[in-house]
Amino acid sequence: MGSGDVKQEVTDKYSLRGRVFQRLRDDILSGKYEVGEELREVAIGEELGVSRTPVREAFRQLELEGLIQIILNKGAYVVGINDTDVRDIYLIRARLEGLAARWAVDRITDAQLEEMEENVYLAKFHAEKGHLEQMFDLDNRFHEILYEAAGSKMLEHQLKDYHQYVLRVRKKTLNNANRGPASNLEHEAIVDAIKSRNADEAERLAHQHIINAYENMLKNGLIRPED
Repeated sequence: MGSGDVKQEVTDKYSLRGRVFQRLRDDILSGKYEVGEELREVAIGEELGVSRTPVREAFRQLELEGLIQIILNKGAYVVGINDTDVRDIYLIRARLEGLAARWAVDRITDAQLEEMEENVYLAKFHAEKGHLEQMFDLDNRFHEILYEAAGSKMLEHQLKDYHQYVLRVRKKTLNNANRGPASNLEHEAIVDAIKSRNADEAERLAHQHIINAYENMLKNGLIRPED
């Protein structure tokens, strides 16, 4: 086997492990697996059409992220994201999204700004029609554009991870009759601040947007308040 073949084999191996890890993480965060549920290597391998090795490697990575716990001689069990994790993520996100909006003022491209404006317009349309799934997708994309517009791959990676961690609770809060339209108005204000090159206002609005989302979850009993 030549060096090129070896390199390709290694690449494929890590790509496979990465795909299995991403699939399992998405399944845990979306609620397919309940907290405390055992993850069985053989069953997951059969479901995904892979051997036990990439599943086992994905388990190790999931444990590093705190999403599962591996108990020696017993198995791997789902830990997931609890209310304390959600609170911490939202408070951290508030700071980081404010920073993303500040940086976006100087770094956003014309195409990104145009897509943001279109996103707000479409979100308003679907809010009026009560199209919850489309609203959720547009909300996801709005934040992705903001992260990309910040022009920092490190910040973008961190924020996209946090966004994914709270997938379930975000979907529930946007289903609230009042929160969806209010969120759209907040998005519009953020876009206006970025467009007018007001970094302080963009940062303040983006920070408050995440705080508002968190407070809405508390108000509607989606998570428990801190003791």
